[in-house]
Amino acid sequence: MNLIDCHCHTANSPDGEGSVKQLCMRAGELGISVLGISEHCEANRLYTKEHYGNEPKNEYEIYNNIGIFEKSMAENTAAISECSENLTLLCGIELGQPYADFCGAQSLIEDKRLDFVIASAHELKDKEDFAFLSYTHENIKIYLKEYFESIYEMCKWGKFDILAHLTYPLRYINGIAKLDADISEYNEIIAESFKLLAQNGKGIEINTSGLRQPYGLTFPTLEYVKLFKELGGEIISIGSDAHCAADLGKGIKEGTELALAGGFEYISYVKNRKPQLRKIQDGV
Repeated sequence: MNLIDCHCHTANSPDGEGSVKQLCMRAGELGISVLGISEHCEANRLYTKEHYGNEPKNEYEIYNNIGIFEKSMAENTAAISECSENLTLLCGIELGQPYADFCGAQSLIEDKRLDFVIASAHELKDKEDFAFLSYTHENIKIYLKEYFESIYEMCKWGKFDILAHLTYPLRYINGIAKLDADISEYNEIIAESFKLLAQNGKGIEINTSGLRQPYGLTFPTLEYVKLFKELGGEIISIGSDAHCAADLGKGIKEGTELALAGGFEYISYVKNRKPQLRKIQDGV
């Protein structure tokens, strides 16, 4: 089986730890052949807090994300030149909330050092990360409606390569708050988002972090992997969303099997902003 992990973080992300070198060493131990470093870069906090007139709501709300971006670009590109010939190291970014500042986001991701851009929705407008919200049976419908509308706006913009961890709020709604959120009522807008991605040659990610968390499932689940394929999607990426070397590669085998079950013969990574396909080996 081809082991590819295209979503991971180091201490350059506010909630990560360790270094690029440590991730590369761990990738070698696990037999991972392609590793994508994707530090957080939140488009709603690209500049200083003085620019926005805001104060952080929690310890992870770091401003001047352009500084984080520059530091990670420098470290990633340096690591690529020192990397083992058995490992393809990719320089990427996880672009959070691009809909908060499409112009700022686009200017950032035009950087030629970038191999790939995964796009995420961690927060709703004027709210904290889903990790810090309180949930009730009444407000989860409001939050999920706004979340999937934000995803749709992001897909209409479409300047990224891979849509990361669709259904991310369920990590906290279902997994932590233990509230049963049925997202089937949002299937229409999810399908419209998928159509936009497929038409523009963009992909989705199978994010395996939920497998090692109370949620217990991938983001998204098999149902939506199949739907993406049915709507013309061809690009599927796998990411552990590791925030330390110890979690690197966790669930990648299961995520690859899920891609196969969803009708995909190939998994993808993006190099120089162009998708690369690798056939899933038989017998996984």
